[in-house]
Amino acid sequence: MVQRLLQPGEIEALDHNAIPRLLLPHPASLYQARAARLRALAAGEVPGIPVEEALKGYLTLMACVADAQHTVVTRLGATGVALPDDNALKLAHDHNMPPLPATGARPAVWLGVFASLLDALDAAKDAPPQLAPAVASLRATPSAELEGIADAILGSFDEGADPLRAPFIAAALQVTWSLMAGQLDAAWAQPLVTSTLCPVCGSHPVASVVRIGGQSQGYRYLHCSVCESEWHMVRVKCSCCESNGKIAYQGLIGKDEDPQLENEAAAKAGKPGYKNIDPSKVARAETCDDCHTYRKIFNQEHDFHVEPVADDLASMMLDVLVSEAGYARASGNPLLWLKEDA
Repeated sequence: MVQRLLQPGEIEALDHNAIPRLLLPHPASLYQARAARLRALAAGEVPGIPVEEALKGYLTLMACVADAQHTVVTRLGATGVALPDDNALKLAHDHNMPPLPATGARPAVWLGVFASLLDALDAAKDAPPQLAPAVASLRATPSAELEGIADAILGSFDEGADPLRAPFIAAALQVTWSLMAGQLDAAWAQPLVTSTLCPVCGSHPVASVVRIGGQSQGYRYLHCSVCESEWHMVRVKCSCCESNGKIAYQGLIGKDEDPQLENEAAAKAGKPGYKNIDPSKVARAETCDDCHTYRKIFNQEHDFHVEPVADDLASMMLDVLVSEAGYARASGNPLLWLKEDA
């Protein structure tokens, strides 16, 4: 049987009830998987993402942070962070607003989550030497200052997000929001007016990922930097300006000779993830010549263990190359905050 490639307009016209629009996070397993992926990346065990020596120590440090996130989630349980009251949820739903907005008033419990994260980091085994002084400094930070850094992180402001403390504070915010998001009903959540922001908390995506398995097979999802939810967006469409006329792909390994849209349905035949694996397509930058931005896209069809936050952090070499080509990064990674002159 010959399969016809679907064009972008035809993909958008498909019955979206058959496509899971929203994949809510599973915090109980998410951070454990992220820690394992970060360690595999640091050890050079991912063929599609070569990691420079200078970055390996930082990936190991962030693996300890992900371990601590998992410990906190395990202690708190699936309902450890309460959802907003029913009236607030209904109001957001009725007006197509994010039910768990990242900006505005935060759940007061987040500071308790942050304290628990520091406790878990203190107990970390085989921690890199720079972790202990970092935790001591974080413990000495006044609550008002922590709140200010959290404001900068959730508002995506570089100013005010101290690069030394922001990754740890972002980790606590991720736990807080992912535990809330995990309690929602994916079918209940409303899509936003723009598909470039998270429908759960309104935050920017850190990267996009092509998923495999079930109804999600072969579809591209954007991964939220705060609540860890994922929402569907058709491929070969800019996740920043939503245009689809001038999209191209830049890779780390080899040369992508055919940037043509891969048929989203083609992978349903055979065993995706085990056939025709191409390391050059594990991590790529999707660039847009309309808005001159880029965002990375990771392909689970070519590496089953793809993890958007970890893989984005490890592929900084790709950021450098694409930035040198004149493209600006569409949004940052919550586990890495650089000064403007870095």
